Amino acid sequence: MTQLADTDVEVSVPDLERADQDRAALGRALMAPRSVAIIGASDDPTKTTARPLRFLRRAGFAGTVYPVNPRRDTVLGEKAWPDIASLPEVPDHVFIVADTKFVVQAVRECGQVGVPLVTVLSGGFSETAEGADRLRELLAVAAEYGVRIVGPNSIGVVNPRNGLMLTANAAFAEDGIPAGSSFVASQSGSVIGALMTRAKARGLGFSGFVSTGSEVDLTLGEICSATLDDPEVGSYTLFMESLENAADVGAFAVEAAARHKPVTVYKLGRSDAAAALTVSHTGALSGEDDEADAFFRACGFARVDNFEALIETEAFQRRIGPPTAHGTGRVAVITSTGGGAAILVDQLEPLGVAVTRPSRAVFDQLAELGLDVADNLIIDLTLAGTRHDLVHGALRVLRSCGEFDLVLFVIGSSARLNPELAVSAIAEHNDGPVPVAAWALPDALESVRRLHEAGVPAFRTAEACAQAVAATLARRPVDPEIFRDRRGGPAGGGRALDEASSAEVLASQGIRFPVTTTCGLDGVPAIEPRFPVVVKALSDRLPHKSDAGAVVLGVRDLAGLREAIDTIVANVEKYDATVTLDRFLVQEMIEETVLEALVGYRVSPTVGPLVLLAAGGVYTELYEDSSLRLAPVTEAQAREMVEEVKATAIARGFRGGPHGDLDALVESVVLISQLARTRPDVIEAEVNPIAVQAHDGGAVALDALVRLSGQGC
Repeated sequence: MTQLADTDVEVSVPDLERADQDRAALGRALMAPRSVAIIGASDDPTKTTARPLRFLRRAGFAGTVYPVNPRRDTVLGEKAWPDIASLPEVPDHVFIVADTKFVVQAVRECGQVGVPLVTVLSGGFSETAEGADRLRELLAVAAEYGVRIVGPNSIGVVNPRNGLMLTANAAFAEDGIPAGSSFVASQSGSVIGALMTRAKARGLGFSGFVSTGSEVDLTLGEICSATLDDPEVGSYTLFMESLENAADVGAFAVEAAARHKPVTVYKLGRSDAAAALTVSHTGALSGEDDEADAFFRACGFARVDNFEALIETEAFQRRIGPPTAHGTGRVAVITSTGGGAAILVDQLEPLGVAVTRPSRAVFDQLAELGLDVADNLIIDLTLAGTRHDLVHGALRVLRSCGEFDLVLFVIGSSARLNPELAVSAIAEHNDGPVPVAAWALPDALESVRRLHEAGVPAFRTAEACAQAVAATLARRPVDPEIFRDRRGGPAGGGRALDEASSAEVLASQGIRFPVTTTCGLDGVPAIEPRFPVVVKALSDRLPHKSDAGAVVLGVRDLAGLREAIDTIVANVEKYDATVTLDRFLVQEMIEETVLEALVGYRVSPTVGPLVLLAAGGVYTELYEDSSLRLAPVTEAQAREMVEEVKATAIARGFRGGPHGDLDALVESVVLISQLARTRPDVIEAEVNPIAVQAHDGGAVALDALVRLSGQGC
């Protein structure tokens, strides 16, 4: 488990070469070992611990296999060895399927003879106090001997290309497991078998499977990185339950993008636990799943939440190619069944994929082919969509007209009954700059298989098709800088500053605030206020002052200031009598505002610094209109965030209204996001609202909240 290295730190060429060599050696031991041993291999074919040996033999693994069982002379008819030390060679990879109580000693014995890699099936390494002690001992032994560990709780490792079925997952008892180009890393052991069987039914295969288990040593990101230089691994399929080792995933993402190897990810755990760790609106608006979305976006991954799409998106990503800075979005839908196409469009639209209407010139070209197609959003060939020559010609027109980046064909009943018609014509459009993908309305596995074999991505469901398209088109290029020295923050805690101190921190970043002064209970301001003013209680115990009645607006003179102080003191005493007030903020009142927005910043315990833009003011959480990115962001990324927040339309002359200075809002987002580099002690910050003024009037922060780690200053 590693942190991303700071690129400012000098690393010698020999160190880099050694790291590359170590990673390559790990990849070979993981997926292409010359010999393996199974510690705890059972002689009872009905037991889980007998499966690895049975599967290896069934698959014809060409390497040497050593069953290790000190209580038997033979295992499943083969010679059994009493321990690792007695083997005639040091195995490259050892699978420990023995009971938990034997694991630490087994790893010690592996280390003593020089085994580089161990996969551990057993659990029981942290769930209890005894398990935590056992885990510390396991890691100490592994560190002492330099043994790398996959697991514990790993159901094993599979490579269909060489028959390495070093797994206890029952699904791999099947014959004819197909090989493909995508490498699977899963934090759930059962999922690798489910993916294999479902993909097999479609004629798809994978280049390898690893159940990462508890990741006490090797993380999912490190495991994937170890396979990056394998020429037969062309892409990655990830099933994730947590982002606890996000730094390693980020490091892998940078290298995968550099090698143009696309990644599809499905992540469980759509919860809002992050909200409990914060005192700002930002936490409530950026739950764990939103953080995961922002992280995967920065990684350039295609994230899906449909299991069928996880299987089928990989082929689609490879056909589309690497992401571009502005995405690829002009989508044509052509069909032989209007109802089926409408279903797909209905799935695409909520995911942000707008189907592009063809020009009149396209319909004229289709007419020249003898196709009588109504001028519509969807190109409906009707019965002509079952003729090979007409389907082929229509696709040629759509791919050559220059109006589309992607063509989706929805196939009707011929997909099941007569695949030699439309399906065979679609299969001929398997290359070229404008990709074609297909969804069959009926259940037509044979057609899906045929299209996949031809190199045309095909989908069994409209939902999976729409997910794959939306997730792939939403990808953006990976910025390696965002993953430089990236670390998670503390889970809660820290020290909240009052508004005056918070404003000082943010003003040092370049954020503009109104003319502000302070006063005590006597109502005498430190400097002459610029009336009218807003009067606020100053207390680090009142992060949300409006809730406590600790804000008074529109104060126009010194008498009004003293009256406002009395009102605030009375309100806060009713709200929380333990809060003592002796200082008050007196702030110039900004009255001419086109838009109120929220700009927030927090350091997530898992994915590190984040910046958020949302609708501002008292309705922030009600609207839930926000955009989230890993911090820091560039100006282009901040501008993209502004475009995503629907409330900013108010500042674009909505219904004849004034235009606001959205450039200033963009600049504010960038400046606050830079806290990730300039103030590592800041774990949370928020401006709510920031007032966007008309035209080039700028943006003014009207309220500020900052929380520091520990006792930072």
